Amino acid sequence: MATTKTDPKLALAGNGAKKSKNYEGLTRERLIEAYRFMYMSRRVDDREILLKRQQKIYFQMSGAGHEAIGVAAGLALKPGYDWFYPYYRDRALCLALGVRPLDMFLQGVGAADDPSSGGRQMPSHWSYPRLNIVTQSSPTGSQILQAVGCAEGGRYFAQRPKAAEVPGFPPFAKHAKDGAPADASDYRLFKNVKFQNDEVTYVSLGDGTSSEGEFWEALNAVALGKLPVIFCVQDNGYAISVPVEVQTAGGSISRLVSGFPHFHFEEVDGTDPVASYAAFARAAQYCRDGHGPAFVHAHVIRPYSHSLSDDERLYRPDVERERDAARDPVTRTQMFLLREGILDEKGITQLEKQVDEELQVAVDQALEALPPAPETIKKYLYSPDVDPTSAAFSTQPIAEISEAKSADGKKPAAKTMADLINATLRDEMKRDERILIFGEDVADCSREEYLKRKLVKGKGGVFKLTFGLQNEFGPDRVFNSPLAEAAIVGRATGMATRGLKPVVEIQFFDYIWPAMMQIRDELTVIRWRSNNGFFCPVVIRVAIGGYLTGGAIYHSQCGESIFTHMPGLRVVFPSNALDAAGLLRTAIRCDDPVLFLEHKRLYRETYGRAPYPGPDYMIPFGKAKIVHPGTDLTVITYGAVVPRALQAAQKLERENGVKIELIDLRCLNPFDWDAIAASVEKTNRVLVAYEDSLSWGYGAEIAARIADQLFDKLDAPVRRVAAADTFVAYQPILEDAILPQTNDLFRAMKELAEY
Repeated sequence: MATTKTDPKLALAGNGAKKSKNYEGLTRERLIEAYRFMYMSRRVDDREILLKRQQKIYFQMSGAGHEAIGVAAGLALKPGYDWFYPYYRDRALCLALGVRPLDMFLQGVGAADDPSSGGRQMPSHWSYPRLNIVTQSSPTGSQILQAVGCAEGGRYFAQRPKAAEVPGFPPFAKHAKDGAPADASDYRLFKNVKFQNDEVTYVSLGDGTSSEGEFWEALNAVALGKLPVIFCVQDNGYAISVPVEVQTAGGSISRLVSGFPHFHFEEVDGTDPVASYAAFARAAQYCRDGHGPAFVHAHVIRPYSHSLSDDERLYRPDVERERDAARDPVTRTQMFLLREGILDEKGITQLEKQVDEELQVAVDQALEALPPAPETIKKYLYSPDVDPTSAAFSTQPIAEISEAKSADGKKPAAKTMADLINATLRDEMKRDERILIFGEDVADCSREEYLKRKLVKGKGGVFKLTFGLQNEFGPDRVFNSPLAEAAIVGRATGMATRGLKPVVEIQFFDYIWPAMMQIRDELTVIRWRSNNGFFCPVVIRVAIGGYLTGGAIYHSQCGESIFTHMPGLRVVFPSNALDAAGLLRTAIRCDDPVLFLEHKRLYRETYGRAPYPGPDYMIPFGKAKIVHPGTDLTVITYGAVVPRALQAAQKLERENGVKIELIDLRCLNPFDWDAIAASVEKTNRVLVAYEDSLSWGYGAEIAARIADQLFDKLDAPVRRVAAADTFVAYQPILEDAILPQTNDLFRAMKELAEY
């Protein structure tokens, strides 16, 4: 661990600074450039404030007071080489990296040509793929875990460069889109993977964000991996109106994080560009040399309110604001240039005049820019290159399956859903070196020497679905993570942004909620909010559901409707082994994030077993399956309710002659409306069955759409059968009363058929 604390004064690089014209590694020319960016950043803020008051833009977030540390980071790091996860105060950083003021004003007016989002995001939400500035969102701190995954992705490609190659194209192809087939079914064809052996990932945050749990999860992860990540905490003393002593125990985040191993620590006056540059240069070199992460704690000021929606005079007295003004980085740097004889007053005036003229031209251009067209609102919700609902993802099982017998005359052995998921993961990992599997307990054994010495057999997940994969593919591709669901999904998102294909596991659906911020506000929206500039096709495998006789409240719940409510996320829920294999392979090869729900009760059920369909078997998303054809009543369901509904349908046909058409949706987003409509038009009666609670469950949307669009085809009301509106209990008698059973389905089918 290395620690450097810099004197909070503008300092020279020793007594020979004037003679050598070098200030902690900055030449006079670079100092002039630094001042130009700092002044430009402040003036962009000022112009945006004026435009907001003129109602020509709709929001303003200032970077004032943070200019020196931002420019220092921009000069010490490399645009398009290193990777950047900035936060909303990082205007000066972005300018120093090569973002134009025009780009910022285009974002302010919400123009179609806004390069960050095409008018979809607020100003100061940076996204510039050519500079490796990754799309930023509003939830504070949600970018930090992604920065960890970004660094992991860079390291992985550096260690396995062949993984970056695009199949069928030259190594490190820029973008295979123009040469790829129209029905492409491999996300790798559209991934421009780039990496450097000594790259650094920068992530910044305010002092208030250090209170977020994801910040601490990220620190732990980078320390464990000794990853080349620079954390930059820009401490202006306030999180909106909450002062640092209320946010941070002891008032110093540096003191709190000092115990993390492998870090290089810097605490610096962030209003001093020379000291800030020196701190960042040391931090960057420490990371590039492979020693581990760095932490730069920069003390800055906030001379303007948090945003134009805030009035800091309500909670900050004049005396405090005047004290901050005395440390204004723009004024101090200007005086430093004059005092050192680097620029005279005429030179300063000329530089500032040039900047102001440039900004005026940029403002005029931005105000004339066209807004985005309303018809584009759904563009880039999903990949424009790979369509997982297309025929490209419809393949057949291997010949042995379709012919019922293998070469030796014996039928292929029927396997459980758990078996086929494991086999599918294994074959996909053989095919695609970009696939990484991690989560809680998914590895065979983290203490690998136990496996090598054959002291243990290995775990491979609490349900053993990843058993043997670490042994076969190594601990860099299959590994255990800390028990932190947000970190699992956040790191996976950063990896996928780099072109990897993380297939992560959340051990139980009941424990997915700590990852909700990463799923809802990051994973699902990154492509849309960046206007297709960035993407993150992660697969999240989750064990879900009840019928466990003892699972109780925290191991039995459903809640899939919450995730189908998220545009940008594919949600899959197979009911049998063959479908699980085909849909999982589609999930892995497609270019969108996928929530792959695996019902725990079905993992090793007798129902739905099948021989392994081979290494290329896929099922398109959004294609339902007719499990039992019929003419009298349509039953729509999925997951563990499918075998129960089938039992009820068969009983009703035997006893009453009623022929049920049973539809297994298989995929919940997208779902197969055409199959539903065709069946309802044929039977004129419909029952929707699902395991989640009756009220506000997934089936409610299906029922509502049928009533809305197929009302004239119905001869009876749309009915639903689902769980009671309560929690799943531990006692089996109570669980049976809560969850929909075969008898419940039978009664509902019979009543509806007789209506």
